[in-house]
Amino acid sequence: MKILHVISSPRGEASFSIKLGNAIVEKLQSANPDSSITTRNLTSSPFPHLEEVHINSFFTPLESQTPDLAEAVKHSDQAIAELKAADAIVIGAPMYNFGIHSTLKAWIDHIARAGQTFSYSENGPEGLIKNKKVYIAISSGGVYSEGPMKAYDFTESYLRSVLGFLGMVDVTVFRVEGVSMPNLKDEALDKAVEAIAL
Repeated sequence: MKILHVISSPRGEASFSIKLGNAIVEKLQSANPDSSITTRNLTSSPFPHLEEVHINSFFTPLESQTPDLAEAVKHSDQAIAELKAADAIVIGAPMYNFGIHSTLKAWIDHIARAGQTFSYSENGPEGLIKNKKVYIAISSGGVYSEGPMKAYDFTESYLRSVLGFLGMVDVTVFRVEGVSMPNLKDEALDKAVEAIAL
């Protein structure tokens, strides 16, 4: 099994999404001893936010690309190659202001490319990244999986939607939540890790 671990938290060793993501990876390794891991840390090696040169590079055929366009498309090409090569994808997604961190959004903007990861036909859009198992490790200070704050959670719904659009529909979400709540924070991570079932 080839595992791609995508990290998007800027908090390093203090990050709960990284800790939960690592626990998921460890369980995958235990179940698949011959597995290999590619780690993509989006905070130590961030993807650029899309600018005109990136958009142009996505839609310019290889044989017509200028040196600037060829350089601009490298992040996207590499990210898509890693995605296509992986059997399992683990995405760490800390919740920031009810959504994903901007580093993760930038990565998504580079992997969502017409003709590469999705296409349009007379039947509408079709995702081209198929037969992948995706695990999402969401961390949040409050509880958003249920209760009155559930309506504020745009992390899981967005990731399920955009990944599904690209063809990745086999998605399992694990959460470490309440890490800022006095009555929940001490047991939040242990509870989340215990809930991991692959």
